[in-house]
Amino acid sequence: MRFAGILFLTYLAASVNFAILLLGLLGKEDPRTAFSGNAGTTNVYRQAGKGWAAVVLVLDVGRAACLALLAAILLRDDLIPWVGLSLVAGNRFPCFHRFRGGKGVAGYLGFTLALLPWGAIASCILWVTVHWIAHIPFIASFCMVATLGAVTIAAGGAHAVPLAGTTLTVLLIVFSHRENIRSLVEERRRP
Repeated sequence: MRFAGILFLTYLAASVNFAILLLGLLGKEDPRTAFSGNAGTTNVYRQAGKGWAAVVLVLDVGRAACLALLAAILLRDDLIPWVGLSLVAGNRFPCFHRFRGGKGVAGYLGFTLALLPWGAIASCILWVTVHWIAHIPFIASFCMVATLGAVTIAAGGAHAVPLAGTTLTVLLIVFSHRENIRSLVEERRRP
């Protein structure tokens, strides 16, 4: 019962989308209607600048870290990765924003940062490096998420329950980027 309650609480907390709320307070367009259509940090950067994007990033990472710590206190270690999945699902399909939200990358970073800080820091270094080389944010995000998933699996000993939760979380984030992938493939096919 405790596990289900934490999953539900995490989903509800992650359903509060700071990008949508902040841009609304600033009198800006809903981030889901501009640029990539994503309600996340990158679109806040595009619409409101670096400072506001940093605010959204800190809020997303901070909320996720708090939820991870709560899970670490109240749950068995093998169940914690499932809370990460609930976090990403709430961000992606927020009940407070018509089930259209962000992609969960910043949340998953914050979640992992609280539990495995060295892995989260390594993933940030990789994100910066890949973005510097490729100049494509979602490619850098894939590298970050793959690193976060790998360190989580390594820390969990690759046991079935945490492995399944981590794998589903990573797959949900990748699935959420399917339009980015499709657009990139189409762009590369053009002569």
